[in-house]
Amino acid sequence: MQRFHADDGEPIHVAVSGDGPPVIMLHGWTSSHRDWNPFIDRLSASHRVFRWDARGHGGHAVHTATVPTLARMARDLAQLIEHWQLDEVTVVGHSMGALTLWRYVLDYGCERIARVVIVDQSPKLVTDEGWSLGIYGDFDAVRNAAFIDALRADFAEGVLGLIAGGHNAAAREAYAANTEAIQTMRGRLARMAAQPLIDCWASLTAADLRAALPRLWCPALLVYGGESNFYSAATARYVRDHLPESQLLVYPGVDHAPHLWRRERFAADLAAFLDGAHAGAVLS
Repeated sequence: MQRFHADDGEPIHVAVSGDGPPVIMLHGWTSSHRDWNPFIDRLSASHRVFRWDARGHGGHAVHTATVPTLARMARDLAQLIEHWQLDEVTVVGHSMGALTLWRYVLDYGCERIARVVIVDQSPKLVTDEGWSLGIYGDFDAVRNAAFIDALRADFAEGVLGLIAGGHNAAAREAYAANTEAIQTMRGRLARMAAQPLIDCWASLTAADLRAALPRLWCPALLVYGGESNFYSAATARYVRDHLPESQLLVYPGVDHAPHLWRRERFAADLAAFLDGAHAGAVLS
């Protein structure tokens, strides 16, 4: 891991691999740069790949009093791009990573971005009377407040409950059965510093990033899970329809992490997109 210091003094950890046109890969909430490990050998053969641990995540010990808000992470992204003097960047964002990218576009524009890949995310997580395309389709401010209380009481169990409480039947069954995978995830989550992640979640759920979509004028590949825990096909179509130049792929039978469940397909789709091989919006 390399690192650079953000303007508040926080060291941001970044894994850098390969050589060629730059690709920045942004992970989801409670995850780390390791989520992208399955794709590095193929990507780094032709690209210079940057994978960070977002502040408050991964291997970071908190060095400053700065809360890891969405605006702060977007600022970190801008400073990563500046630190390595990157242009014509491809940014791949899963979940929180997509929110970080959209906030970056609102705050800094997209002049240095050549193309983007969005993996299973809504531009507004919390639902209300005028917006039903967030989490579950009915995750309003009251439910979000109750979830944050659950995180404060038991962070690991709160996160697992959010995953299990959605649209994906397999996730519900695994949680009810307390499978080995659930136990492993519970242990990993229990070792995390909860408060920075709770503060981060509060920022994510306060955001409304719908205005970023029409400003993202570069080509975009959208990859959504056909059985996402959190988002419907209507959410995917909304994002597609509000981006100026986008292509939509829906991977059947998989959840909020379609790139990890269908690794070979995602690697091939990503490579084709980077090579400019995709054409038109596709729902499959």
